Amino acid sequence: MRPVAILRPEPGASRTAASVRAMGLDPLIAPLFRIEALEWTPPDPQKFDCVLLTSANAVLQAGPGLDAFRDLPTYCVGEATAAAAKEAGLTVAKAGNGGVGDLLESLSPKLKLLHLCGRHRRPASTGSIEAVPVYESVAVEPPPALPALADAVLLVHSPRAGQRLKDLADQGLLDRKILSIAAISGEAARAAGAGWQEVEVATEPADSALLAIAARLCNKRG
Repeated sequence: MRPVAILRPEPGASRTAASVRAMGLDPLIAPLFRIEALEWTPPDPQKFDCVLLTSANAVLQAGPGLDAFRDLPTYCVGEATAAAAKEAGLTVAKAGNGGVGDLLESLSPKLKLLHLCGRHRRPASTGSIEAVPVYESVAVEPPPALPALADAVLLVHSPRAGQRLKDLADQGLLDRKILSIAAISGEAARAAGAGWQEVEVATEPADSALLAIAARLCNKRG
């Protein structure tokens, strides 16, 4: 059976691996990035109406500064982010199952949002948002387990991961012709470039949709 390569950093990698095993597939954890906390100074909570979280990593890496925002309603992208926020004592008002754009469209544009985020982020196109980076994704060098990725289905959870795969393939470290990609979004797929054996995009930005593609690609060859 083709392995399912999980390229996202921990702790998300282990969560995805558990889901892959539960589907009867063979996970291969090979993170291309690691998560590191950044030093940050919490802004005045009274400046904001609510908190925006687009990754559980923001909760896990923010540290004690997060306590200042316990009384603000928190809007989360994804159930995993919402679960981490609740565990940290934040007041989760809504967990959107789509992307950040869908979540923002469901909120009043008059709200002043504090986005606790990673250093590398896409600027939001709507709403009044102040972004405060509390973590960053750092590329793992050298990237792990590349020989083991032969014939794998690669899970691409972000545009940065897609770009990293493209760079590694351009360097001759990966053979596009024998690798398939399951991408969490069209942007992530486009970042990976052309020439892969197959590229399919999840119907929604969620692990369940991504793993459904992975299962289909694996089962094509048994």
